Amino acid sequence: MPRKKKPQKVKEPIRLRTRDLADGSKSLYLDVYRNGKRTYEYLKMYLIPETDNNARRQNEITMAAANAIKSKRIIELTSGEAGIVNHVDKAYLLDWMQTYKENQEKRGKKHVRLIPSVVRILKEYVGDRFTLDRVDLAFCQGYVDYMLTTYRPKGKPIAASTRNTYYQLFNGALNAAVRAKRLLRNPFNEMDKAEKPKMPESVRSYMSIEEVRALIATPMQDERIKNAYLFSCFCGLRISDIRSLKWKDVFVDNGQYRLAVSMQKTKEPIYLPLSAEALKWMPERGDKTADDYVFELPSDINQPLKPWAKAAGISKHFTFHTARHTFATMMLTLGSDLYTTSKLLGHTTVTMTQVYAKIINQKKDDAVNLVNGLFD
Repeated sequence: MPRKKKPQKVKEPIRLRTRDLADGSKSLYLDVYRNGKRTYEYLKMYLIPETDNNARRQNEITMAAANAIKSKRIIELTSGEAGIVNHVDKAYLLDWMQTYKENQEKRGKKHVRLIPSVVRILKEYVGDRFTLDRVDLAFCQGYVDYMLTTYRPKGKPIAASTRNTYYQLFNGALNAAVRAKRLLRNPFNEMDKAEKPKMPESVRSYMSIEEVRALIATPMQDERIKNAYLFSCFCGLRISDIRSLKWKDVFVDNGQYRLAVSMQKTKEPIYLPLSAEALKWMPERGDKTADDYVFELPSDINQPLKPWAKAAGISKHFTFHTARHTFATMMLTLGSDLYTTSKLLGHTTVTMTQVYAKIINQKKDDAVNLVNGLFD
């Protein structure tokens, strides 16, 4: 019988290769051979010596990202030869980040000042000539891993909260690219939830009822700041909302004083009832007009709070925002339910309020454990 011929192996037009570097790492590049011509594309991606599991994991992610780029290059090459036009945007990623930054500046977004930090990470990660169309799942996984294992702006790892912020900013930039039809999809949406950076649960400082009593009894050099802080303790308003509060926002409804407030941070409008305790710390209106501000406060309010707290015997972390945390924990401690407290704080979801409920649950745990060891 005639011997069967083995099927001829089709050579790939693009191969992923490595080049040894002096420090023991390997540089990844694409070897492109077509129509008798050979070209190279250096990916600015590197394999490091596999000294531990973290290094092996990093190399796996790097190889996955490099192979994804290789696959895209093969598709682009063969599509071009077949006369298929690829309509995906070929703009550079860093150029898009600059466009995104300018758009966010026009909208007055506060986080715009952090976008240059994301740009620095991306530039370190893949260089400045990486095109937007090459951003895929492997790239996004590598971006997150790069922040975790490699990015060291001051010689040490960035905080988990900072890593989460940089992830959110880049995710927002990719969402904007999809909306602008510059990108087909946001690969972060394909990423497993466990792979995404998470915001660590914050530790919120607050005053106990006894500490609020001590603050009330302790004089302060600038009584305007003291009154505003205690007002916040009994109504939960942020300092930005207290500063913008005008007399026209204060009204009486069937004998109940209320505030009509559109919160500066969330733009959420709320109608906030004021307790008698809150009213005690509001200034007298006198001859003020409806458009006059209720509180007239200096620009620096946190610095004068510290000696006041110290004089009251309080040593914990103390800022004006502590008053808002105090209001939340006080309401829950005194029996207000989570939903009602959420509405009083102007939170858009109950989830935002649950951190205070955890504080109260811990206080309950501490209380019942006080009896431990008393009867041994």
